[in-house]
Amino acid sequence: MYPKSPPKKKKRQHRDSILQKKDGRCWLCMRLHGDYSQKAGIHKHHVFFGQGQREISEANGFTVFLCWNHHIHDGGPEAVHRNHDTCLLIQQETQRKYEQTHSREDFIRLIGRSYL
Repeated sequence: MYPKSPPKKKKRQHRDSILQKKDGRCWLCMRLHGDYSQKAGIHKHHVFFGQGQREISEANGFTVFLCWNHHIHDGGPEAVHRNHDTCLLIQQETQRKYEQTHSREDFIRLIGRSYL
């Protein structure tokens, strides 16, 4: 008699970054160059990505905000999607921050490996 309403999509939990506030500054500019100025066009970067890791990053606050030069492939030599060392730096800092309130075993269970 009355049509069933379609099921509602579950809203994903978007937790704030555990490394920084969203304030228009690039985490790598601050960390590598001491540049604390606000940038236009800040991108949210999921620290752990690929095969379900992006969702884990989002749910646990494993994100940082990066300027175009530090995020995009052709942005520059320090871009996280281009430079393994830069990517590893963020992953290690995230793990250190997470381990301030959790164990290393918890981190490994969540991500699958240790970056330290």
